[in-house]
Amino acid sequence: MDEITRDVVIVGAGAAGLTAANELRRAGLSVAVLEARDRVGGRLWTDVVDGAMLEVGGQWVSPDQDALKETLADLGLETYSRYREGDSVYIGRDGERTRFTGEIFPVAPETEKEIVRLIAVLDELVAQVDPDRPWEHPDAEELDRVSFEAWLEQQTEDQEARDNIALFIAGAMLTKPAYAFSALQALLMAASAGSFSHLVDADFILDERVVGGLQQVPLLLAERLGDDVFLEQPVNTVQRGEGGVTVVTDGGLTVRARFVILAHAPVLYPWIDFQPPLPRLKQQMHQHISMGFVIKVHAVYDRPFWREQGLSGTAFSPYEISHEAYDNTNHGDERGTLVGFVSDRNADDLFRVSAEERKARILESLSHYFGPEAKEPLVYFESDWGAEEWTRGAYAASFDLGGLARYGADLRTPVGPIHFACSDMAGAGYQHVDGAIRMGRLAAANIVSEVRA
Repeated sequence: MDEITRDVVIVGAGAAGLTAANELRRAGLSVAVLEARDRVGGRLWTDVVDGAMLEVGGQWVSPDQDALKETLADLGLETYSRYREGDSVYIGRDGERTRFTGEIFPVAPETEKEIVRLIAVLDELVAQVDPDRPWEHPDAEELDRVSFEAWLEQQTEDQEARDNIALFIAGAMLTKPAYAFSALQALLMAASAGSFSHLVDADFILDERVVGGLQQVPLLLAERLGDDVFLEQPVNTVQRGEGGVTVVTDGGLTVRARFVILAHAPVLYPWIDFQPPLPRLKQQMHQHISMGFVIKVHAVYDRPFWREQGLSGTAFSPYEISHEAYDNTNHGDERGTLVGFVSDRNADDLFRVSAEERKARILESLSHYFGPEAKEPLVYFESDWGAEEWTRGAYAASFDLGGLARYGADLRTPVGPIHFACSDMAGAGYQHVDGAIRMGRLAAANIVSEVRA
């Protein structure tokens, strides 16, 4: 068994962990990063499938994501805008396909009026929420006891208006049914992006991509750390003592350090043997956090045929298997790529059928937006993060009903030398790479402050 000593050991080589490691290195502390997978990146993964470069994991850069943009600049990475010229497509409750431009879906006038009103109501509420402390909202307890679905039912009787507003949070972001999370959790999701209007505006929230793929961020951050990144080292034990921590991996590595940062999704904490156990509050908290679930579907064609129809590749419908789709064509690629998303209950249902039937159903759904050519991709691939042992869902973790107000203030609280950092516990940039970078910086800063105190 190998044994090494460092000032800080970081568990998880995603954006949060690698950011923290680099910040600590700059502060003069020694680090070791332990990663269970055979690659760095966590939920960022750019891979080549059948000759096509695909963003298997996260990929978007939004205008408000300052931490990510600073990191991209520091690493010398370039971005390009998502293709958005032409009409978008909406399929309504009646199954009718309509082309449109702008942010508001082409629905009946009375439904449009309700959607606009609900967006204004949510924007007003979101403006009162500090994404770093949503539990401090004066109505936090009340908002956390009611599901987002039930809250919407209190606001309007218009079913299609409710379905569309729910889509922006449930299917598109938290990837859980709207009855499974609270109104407060929905407000946090919107506040983390600056407003609910930002979530409605696909041109804002899904603005740019990185030339060559977003996984370059963790790859380049890891490159700076050199031999201090250890792959295929799943952590099984974190032992606290007077001198700090001892971390043991399944790969036979033992790291003794003054501090440890757990920089991975909180749903994985139960796979670690903590000695002594984490405080009961932490253990209870972690039982009230779960991952959402979404299938990210990649379909590559010989050309972006939808552009010939004057379509942008952007499509939405709360009533389709693929509730949203976008032109995901790579920078400089002559081929065309569509990316679609199948969330929560629809995703559950599709994994009850064969892979062939699942593919057929998903492509059929895409064809409802873009026509029969969508059924014949050259490359087809499903990002199934629910099957990833060291992730177990996508995009991120969120609290169940009542959990955010009850436990949120303690989510990031260290336990002695144990610190926590990942996008799932971010305020601004929550569940995005931007939030992961912010949390990595925060954990590193807190440790540096302790060392220098």
